[in-house]
Amino acid sequence: MPWLRAVDPARWPVADAWRPVLDRFWSDRAGQGLLGFLRERLKSGAVIYPPEPLRVLSWGGPADVRVVIVGQDPYHGPGQAEGLAFSVAPGMRKPPSLRNIFKELHRDLGLPVPDDGSLVPWSRQGVLLLNTCLTVEDGQAGSHAGQGWEVLTDAVIEACSASTAPKVFLLWGAHAQKKADLIDVSRHKVLYANHPSPLSASRGPVPFLGCGHFGAANRWLAEQGFAPIDWSLVGESDTAKKTVA
Repeated sequence: MPWLRAVDPARWPVADAWRPVLDRFWSDRAGQGLLGFLRERLKSGAVIYPPEPLRVLSWGGPADVRVVIVGQDPYHGPGQAEGLAFSVAPGMRKPPSLRNIFKELHRDLGLPVPDDGSLVPWSRQGVLLLNTCLTVEDGQAGSHAGQGWEVLTDAVIEACSASTAPKVFLLWGAHAQKKADLIDVSRHKVLYANHPSPLSASRGPVPFLGCGHFGAANRWLAEQGFAPIDWSLVGESDTAKKTVA
């Protein structure tokens, strides 16, 4: 199973446009402290996911982002995390939150439910699937929270907000909604709902199931003169068009 082998940010693939944000972070106290923490955990034998923590920043820079979806930390099961919020590596069983995301896509836009849970096709269209903490240890949810990643991911959100290109921010759950103050709402659209976890997806004040965020994001992007996101993850070659179980 893939996991983090070495703490060497220079080897982690990122788009050049993110380099200024990353260079500032790695040179400051928070970044140096995070590197020290990760190296110490690896030295002690910890299994850390995902293998490429900065993969979310691999597809273009702030100006290329059209939608930001904020998660919390990576999945902590073997082989699940692939460096994108809510996404799992191809072939892995879809976690409950991701299944609810696909349920809402089906309800909102009538899209078939894909077999795979990888959201890489969204990233390639400018959907930034950003966890606020970018590493986690095997079987220990939240184990790297408060070690410095949040300083970097706040800077990423601020860079997206500072970009002149209009964006839609989808903030699902209280953890993501704490980032609202980092966003310039005079230029960007912010949509709020509960987290897609089964514990909260159907609860108030704004249930995730029924929120209609995918269609609303596309309508707002169209109003700004941008092409919509193709949220479908099932290609035309797929003959089995699945419905929600």
